[in-house]
Amino acid sequence: MKKRVLAVLMGAAVLSGALSVGVFAENNADKNEGKKTEVYTFIAASLSNSMKDVKEAFEKENPNITIIYNADSSGTLQKQIEEGAKCDIFFSAANKQMKALLEKNLVQKDSVKDIVENKVVLIKPKNGKTKVTSFDNITEAKNIALAGESVPAGQYAREVFKNLGIMDKVNKMEINEGKNVTEVLANVSEGSNEVGVVYATDAASVKDKVDIICEAPKDALKTPVLYPVGIVENKEADDAEKEATKKFMDFLTSKEGIAILEKHGFTGYKEEKAKDDQKDKKDDKKEEKTDKENK
Repeated sequence: MKKRVLAVLMGAAVLSGALSVGVFAENNADKNEGKKTEVYTFIAASLSNSMKDVKEAFEKENPNITIIYNADSSGTLQKQIEEGAKCDIFFSAANKQMKALLEKNLVQKDSVKDIVENKVVLIKPKNGKTKVTSFDNITEAKNIALAGESVPAGQYAREVFKNLGIMDKVNKMEINEGKNVTEVLANVSEGSNEVGVVYATDAASVKDKVDIICEAPKDALKTPVLYPVGIVENKEADDAEKEATKKFMDFLTSKEGIAILEKHGFTGYKEEKAKDDQKDKKDDKKEEKTDKENK
C-alpha cells in the first residue's frame, strides 16, 4: 500500500514538473515573440531631423525591429566606435571619418555608400542685422558661430575660408565654437551670434528662426559635402541583429529611404552623375588647354 501511494505521489510530481517546464517554455516563447531586435545607428548631428522620419517609416514596415540613434559630430562618433561603443551602422557627414574607420577595419568595406549630398551655407538670426552679404566679407561680423575643427561642418567652413584667402582674418574674430553643427545652429537661431556656418538642411529645419545669407561658393568649397553610410564590424551582434542591420541598411539606401532624406533638403547622390561631372570638368580643362595652345 505504501509503495502504491509513493508511486502515485512520484507520478504526480513528475507530471507537475513537466507542466511547469511546459508553462516556462511557453512564457519564454511569448517573451521572445514580443522582443524587438535593436539596431544601434550612429548618425551625424545634421541628420537628426530627417532620420526621425526614416526610423518611423522603417519601423512601420518592420515592427519587430527598433532603431536606436546616437547623434553627434561625425568626429565624436568615429572616436566612440574606435573605443568600442556598441554600433551597427555609421552614417557620417563626411568621408574623412568613414575612411579612418575603414583603415582600421572597423567598417565593412563593401557596405560603404555615399547616398546624399548637402550644401554649406552662411546664416544669420531671422531678420537679424549684419553687414555680411557673403563669405567674402564674413569678417565684418562682430562674431561668428563655427563647428570645431574635428567636425565636418567646421572643416568645410575652414576650407572655404582658406580658399578665399581669409583664414587668418577669421581666426582673429570672436569665434563661438560648437561641438557639432546642431550647437552652431542653436547659437545663431537664439541670437547669440551675428552669423554662423551650417548645412542647408539645418537652416531649412528652423527657417522661422534663421535666414540664409548665401551658399558657399563652388570654387571655394571643392570638397563635395557627401554623406557616406556603412555597416560597422560589430562582433558581438547575433544573427538576428545582423539580419536587422542589413534590413535597415537596405531601406536607408533604397529609393524610399533617400526620398525621405530629400524631403529634408538633402540631394540624392548618384555615383554615375558624379562620374559624368568629373568627365565634364576634365573635358573643360582639355578645351581650355587647347584654346591656349591655339592662341
